[in-house]
Amino acid sequence: MKHLLSVTDLDAAAANGLLDTADRLRQALLGREVRKLPTLRGRTVITMFYEDSTRTRVSFEIAGKWMSADTVNVSAKGSSVSKGESLRDTALTLSAMGADCVIVRHPASGAAHRLAAWADRDAAMTGTHTSVVNAGDGTHEHPTQALLDAATLRDRLGSIAGRRIGIVGDVLHSRVARSNVFLLSTLGAEVVLIAPPTLLPVGVEQWPCRVSPELDAELPGLDAVMMLRVQAERMHGAFFPSAREYAVRYGLSDSRAALLPEHAVVLHPGPMVRGMEIAPSVADSPRAAILAQVRNGVHVRMAVLYHLLAGAPE
Repeated sequence: MKHLLSVTDLDAAAANGLLDTADRLRQALLGREVRKLPTLRGRTVITMFYEDSTRTRVSFEIAGKWMSADTVNVSAKGSSVSKGESLRDTALTLSAMGADCVIVRHPASGAAHRLAAWADRDAAMTGTHTSVVNAGDGTHEHPTQALLDAATLRDRLGSIAGRRIGIVGDVLHSRVARSNVFLLSTLGAEVVLIAPPTLLPVGVEQWPCRVSPELDAELPGLDAVMMLRVQAERMHGAFFPSAREYAVRYGLSDSRAALLPEHAVVLHPGPMVRGMEIAPSVADSPRAAILAQVRNGVHVRMAVLYHLLAGAPE
């Protein structure tokens, strides 16, 4: 791997390879009093976030630290970006400082791909390479979230191939939904998007999934259901009448959770809007794997950094 920009860059073998590496790294850390592996000693990993984040940014930092990399966080609010510096100049500056990997989150779709192109051009001129990881670009993709979701499903269900996974809610604004549809279908799952028509993107019929407006009708046939956050900050208009009506039609209540098969798993990428997207009692129930997703996020991101950097030349 040179960069990780999209799940569509991964075939089933590559995706399973990353998940297997995450499992091995998790096992390697078990029982250690000091959770440190020497894997990335001497490497410099920079997280560059132009949007607020807790889970993704912190888990990438922990992943780097647990593998002995030097990790640096750059926040747009406290950097030269606030003075008007462009993404390109910021990226080239970090590369010139010796960054081996830049993990970027940006509100513009395609920003990570542009950053990778600049990094490759700079590498051709200087001979030094900087890997780029997409930690979420606009409404486009979030590949490591999809990988950690797949890891969680594999842990809880034993396998992904042949499973039916429902993704519910604000698909239109969700990079998590897009990445999960393509990765889970690559791994052999049947994916069902369940959302009001106003929260479905143009061209969704070309995605490798089925679309349904009826949550109650789909729940009994699902092996897992992923509830999406309603991204009000990206909405510029009325996409549904009210929060209460959304909860009535598409919230995962106790009565709806009872419609799921006994083995079914409940996921949410977070942060959750409790009471609207998911009932607190469902979020805290044994069938919910929401905190397991967070734990798996660290190991999956360790695996991504390992595949990108461990084999790179000194």
